[in-house]
Amino acid sequence: MSTTADTGYFPPGSATRRVIGDPAALIGGFSALFLQALHPRAMAGIDQHSSFPDDFWPRLQRTAEYVTTLAFADTATADRAAARVRGIHRHVHGTDPVTGLPYSAADPDLLRWVHVTEVSSFSAAVRRLGLIDAAEEDRFLAEQVRAGALLGAVDLPASRAEVDAYFAAVRPELVATPVARRAARRLALAPIPRRIPLPVPVGPLGEMAASLALARPAWTAVATVAIGLLPPWAKRLYRIPRVPEIATTAGLATLRAAFLGVTRATGRPGPPR
Repeated sequence: MSTTADTGYFPPGSATRRVIGDPAALIGGFSALFLQALHPRAMAGIDQHSSFPDDFWPRLQRTAEYVTTLAFADTATADRAAARVRGIHRHVHGTDPVTGLPYSAADPDLLRWVHVTEVSSFSAAVRRLGLIDAAEEDRFLAEQVRAGALLGAVDLPASRAEVDAYFAAVRPELVATPVARRAARRLALAPIPRRIPLPVPVGPLGEMAASLALARPAWTAVATVAIGLLPPWAKRLYRIPRVPEIATTAGLATLRAAFLGVTRATGRPGPPR
């Protein structure tokens, strides 16, 4: 009988654990939300099947919990989490009022869009601070093909070059619609309760999300850096004024240091990376 521990789909030493285990990935995740809103059919699903502001923090927590479960939990736990998400996706469908086209959360094209925006934003934020190099970013993106496949995504880019080619191909479909702009404003001006009573999900990314009992100025800083991390073409679609890249990088480094301080203050050891 084997006594080998089940370390999940992404064992210690994987690029996935290195990226997802870093607080900079959390800010990259927020950036991905702004990016995702530029796809009209993807945005229609969020707009028509979410309640704002009541669902904002619970939705954030669920997303962080899912990402960190896949990165750090054993295989069976990861499989159960993926099955729950697939079950939710089956009920998310409708018609996009912008394009007039039907959408479904289980649509491979939309699954690909959400996957690529998330994983590329995670890795771009961590790499911006020099915490991984180009080769490790490519390893992360290649590993994450497995994560996307668990939800039914196919034909996923497995390197930064493939991610860039995917974005170039999909850009004709992207537009900063009034719905997208409204969503971006909601993200930038997220409701800040006196305390966010979220259970702490597994892993550093979830722990950081759960600790965001933020004052308005702090959330503004998070949103500002997240917007600054958007690709240049996405900023142009939103008509965002140019901000020096050095300011975004400095802000990201400051937020990362603050989140690491929160982790040290809680005294919770992170999972093995």
